[in-house]
Amino acid sequence: AQKKWGVSIPIMMAIIAQESSFDPKARPPKTGGFLWIFPGSRPSTAYGYSQALDGTWDNYRESAGSRWAKRDNFADSIDFVGWYCHQSAVKCGISKNNAYHLYLAYHEGHGGYNSGTYKSKAWLLQIARNVDTRARLYASQIKDQSKDNKKTGSSCLWPF
Repeated sequence: AQKKWGVSIPIMMAIIAQESSFDPKARPPKTGGFLWIFPGSRPSTAYGYSQALDGTWDNYRESAGSRWAKRDNFADSIDFVGWYCHQSAVKCGISKNNAYHLYLAYHEGHGGYNSGTYKSKAWLLQIARNVDTRARLYASQIKDQSKDNKKTGSSCLWPF
């Protein structure tokens, strides 16, 4: 996904961490309802690692030529996040290295981002800062691991 879309692994991973905590079956919690008799409904169709909405996922599958992609498949989801961030660069003029603004566009959608809907949402701005911090942490970990690998001759990126 990094090579295909030009978005770094740390940024894509930080977005997935925020959206689903790496839970392949993640969904927004149901709202309303009463016990098990009237279980309530979900506020959106977000699902999977990327928490992509049904329509956005369908656009991705058509646009990226990934007809059989599934939201609960990590490889498909990380490719989706890369694709979406690439679209954010094209449609919103955001640098592919700017985790903060890429996340705001990811959360608000391209139209919402371009109209500035995020500006009045202090809670969302804080979450975007958290995503940016996490992306920097992941980048640092990858850099440190890469140094360790050179010392030991290992090709393993992650220690687990």
